[in-house]
Amino acid sequence: MSLQTCKKVTPTTLFIATGFCCLALTFSPARVNAADTDAATWSGHLPVAAAGPYARVYLPQNLPSKDDARGFPSSWHSVYGNPQHNAAFAVDDNAPEWLRQGVGWNFAEARAWPLTDHRAFADGVYGTRSALPVQTQYMGNALGVTAVDGVVYAESDDMFAYAVNARTGQLIWRTSPLVNNLMGNPLVEGDTVYLSAGSVAFNFSHVLKYAKTGKAQRGEDVNYNGIIALNKKDGKFKWVFLTKGEAMPTPAYDNGKLFISTGDGNIFAVDAKSGRKVWKTHVGGTANMSDPIVVDGKLYVSMSVVPYVYCLNAGTGKVLWKKTIKGAVNTGLGDVAPAETKGVIVDDTVADQRIENGKKTVNTVIQAMSADTGKILWSAKMGRGPLSPAFKGGMPMIHGDVVYIGTPINSIYQARNVKTGKLLWTWKVPHPGPAGAARGPATYYKGALYISTGPDIYALNPKTGKLIGKTHVGGRFGIVNPTIVGGVIYLGNSWDWINAVPVDQVNPNYRHGQHTAPSTHAAL
Repeated sequence: MSLQTCKKVTPTTLFIATGFCCLALTFSPARVNAADTDAATWSGHLPVAAAGPYARVYLPQNLPSKDDARGFPSSWHSVYGNPQHNAAFAVDDNAPEWLRQGVGWNFAEARAWPLTDHRAFADGVYGTRSALPVQTQYMGNALGVTAVDGVVYAESDDMFAYAVNARTGQLIWRTSPLVNNLMGNPLVEGDTVYLSAGSVAFNFSHVLKYAKTGKAQRGEDVNYNGIIALNKKDGKFKWVFLTKGEAMPTPAYDNGKLFISTGDGNIFAVDAKSGRKVWKTHVGGTANMSDPIVVDGKLYVSMSVVPYVYCLNAGTGKVLWKKTIKGAVNTGLGDVAPAETKGVIVDDTVADQRIENGKKTVNTVIQAMSADTGKILWSAKMGRGPLSPAFKGGMPMIHGDVVYIGTPINSIYQARNVKTGKLLWTWKVPHPGPAGAARGPATYYKGALYISTGPDIYALNPKTGKLIGKTHVGGRFGIVNPTIVGGVIYLGNSWDWINAVPVDQVNPNYRHGQHTAPSTHAAL
C-alpha cells in the first residue's frame, strides 16, 4: 500500500488517501506525564483505526442482569484473586439458580485453535515440546480468568482483552489497546479493569548485552509495555502507564495504588485513578510471570537474572529485605509468584542444574520465608527431572496450613505443611506430555482440590491427594487456575478459549442439581 497524498486538514485530523481507501485518523491532544525516563502516562488517543480489526467491540445487550451478578466477587485485586492464590468463591442460597447448579460453555477468542486438536499450532516446525509453550505465550491465555459481578474478564496473548457474560458465554466487549501480548489476570476495582502488557521477547541488542554483562532488559524496544486502565462496563480506554521493560506480570492493587514489576528491573507504584507514577524502585534483574502481592502494607515480588524475592514498603518503595533461592536457574524464580499466609511467604524455582546422561536436569526448590524479615523458615526439593521449556516452575497456592505446589519438571503436585515443610502427599499428573504439566495453582473449594493442567480438570482429595474425578476440556491449560464461583469453574485456555465447566462435571461428589450442556460462542 503506497501513500498517494497526505493532507493535514485540522490540528487534530489527518486524512490519508491510499491505493485502497481514504483513512481518517483523529488524535486527541497528548496527555503525557514523562517525568521518568523509564515510564510515562498516556491518556490520549490510541493507535487504533475506528472501524479496523483492532477496534473495540461493545455489545450491551449481552450485559448480565442485576440478578445474574449476585454471588460474584465485586472486585479483584490480585493475581488468582488473593495473595493465597485460591480463587474460590462460595455462594449462598440467594445466588441465582444457574450459578448454584452450574453452567457450561466455551467462548472462542480471536485466534481460537480447535479444542479437539491435541497438537499445538506449528508443532511440525518447532516440535511438540516447544510448540506448546509458544502457543501459550503468543496465541492463547497464559493465566486464568477474573470473575466479577457476573462477568468473566480475560487477557489473551492474541493481543485482545475480553469481557464475557458469565452465565451465557456471550461477548460483552473486546478491545486491543496496545500492540503487545496480554499475559495477566485482569484486576477490577470500582468501574475500572486493569490489564498488563508485555511479552517474552528480547531485542537482539539486549541479547548481545546479556552475553557480555550477564544483565538483561526484557521487552525494551520490542513492543509497547505497561498497565492499561479500561472502563469496566464497555471496555473504553482510560489511560496507559507505559514502561520500557515488559509488564507481563499481573499488577497488585492496594489502597488506591497499582504495583507492577518490569523487564528492566524496576518496580513501580502507580495511582490507580490517574495512572501517574507514585514511586519507582530499581532492584535489577527482570520480571517475568512473577506477579506481585501486597499484604499489610508490604509488597512481595520475585525477579530473575539475578534471582531474588523482594519485600518492599508499599507506601515508599523502600526495600525491606531480599532473599534468593540457592542455585535458582535463569528466569526460574522470576516466573513464580510468591504466596502468603499468616506471616509466611512461599515461593519456588527450578534450581541446581546438572548434566545427567548427557541431558540438562534440574530440581524444583520450595522455600518458605518470614514475611517480616525474609528469614528462611524451611526449604524442600520436589525431585529431579529434565529441564522444562523456558525454565518454568509451578505457582503455589495456600489454604489453611497447607501449601499446594506443582512443577512441570516431573509433572507432580505436592501438599506440604506451610509452617514446617513436611510432605503430606505427592500426586503425579497422568499423561503430562513432552512439555510437562502442573504449572498452574490448584484451587481449594468445599473440601476438594481442583487442578487444571494439560487438557483436563482434576478433583483431588486435599488430605490424601487421591483422585476424586476429572473431565476433559481440550486445548491446554498453562499457568491457569480454576476460578470457581458457586457451581461453575471458569478457565483461560492456551488454545485461545474461555471455558466454563460445571463443578459437578469434575467432582461427582459435588451436589448442586442439574447443569446445562456446553454451548459454543465466538469472538467477533
